[in-house]
Amino acid sequence: MSRRVSWEGVFPAVTTQFHDDLSLDIDATAKVMDGLIRDGVSGLIVCGSVGENTSLERKEKVAIMETAKSVAAGRVPVLCGIAEFTTAFAVETAKEAARVGIDGVMVMPALVYSSKPHETAAHFRAVASATDLPVMLYNNPPIYKNDVTPDILVTLADVETVVCFKDSSGDTRRFIDTRNMVGDRFVLFAGLDDVIVESVAMGAVGWVSGMSNAFPREGETLFRLAKAGRFAEAMPLYEWFMPLLHLDARPDLVQCIKLCEHIMGRGTALTRPPRLALLPQEKAEVEAMMAKALKNRPRLPDVGLKAA
Repeated sequence: MSRRVSWEGVFPAVTTQFHDDLSLDIDATAKVMDGLIRDGVSGLIVCGSVGENTSLERKEKVAIMETAKSVAAGRVPVLCGIAEFTTAFAVETAKEAARVGIDGVMVMPALVYSSKPHETAAHFRAVASATDLPVMLYNNPPIYKNDVTPDILVTLADVETVVCFKDSSGDTRRFIDTRNMVGDRFVLFAGLDDVIVESVAMGAVGWVSGMSNAFPREGETLFRLAKAGRFAEAMPLYEWFMPLLHLDARPDLVQCIKLCEHIMGRGTALTRPPRLALLPQEKAEVEAMMAKALKNRPRLPDVGLKAA
């Protein structure tokens, strides 16, 4: 048995904002969160990859969790990413999330260590068994080097708190394979921006999105169109969005997303080392991409979003 959650729609992987001296700017981070909710997103993921989890101290992660809970005020669910070097550290973070009272956690494989499948499963099991919060398991093999396959998910089907699987492998067949193996045991989320329509067609009911930080209404609209099977309306929006969505698949995705967010007046482009600012040529390429997108920004079909 598992718990059921109502997670669906677009959950931006919220950026963490910094002052010029790279200290945490909690007020600016709160403003980013509130702006996303006001623009109609369905949930928030804080301290994920885009939120620069591994560049944050534990106390900063807790402050961001507390802020997200306060800002959301029950309007949307809030999850916090857990990306730690050891299982024990991950369990500690999960306990802090429970203390804060957010709605769930998104657990990544143990970082740095390239684990065997049974070790990956054991890490997830230990963290999920140590919390009563609902858990989203996060697979991103290009970045974290450990592939959470459907075979691994099968071994975790008995863990009650594991309710959701987010896949960023880019292989949308995984959604079908998972469903064939364990039915509807897990809520399925897409985690890679540039395969979102395909992922929804294959059964994903949610999207942890990077570029929706810059274009939340476009992201939520695209998702809802795909979910409703309105593909004739979705495709022009998807084609317009695709060059920007590809940025989510780059190693420097955080710098690219924060630059786009900055251009939209929603945050700064500052990232903490080891992430450095984009090189001048790279920055110019992203700026040109954004200029073209804004010049041709489409009128959005009605999907039930409140007026901005």
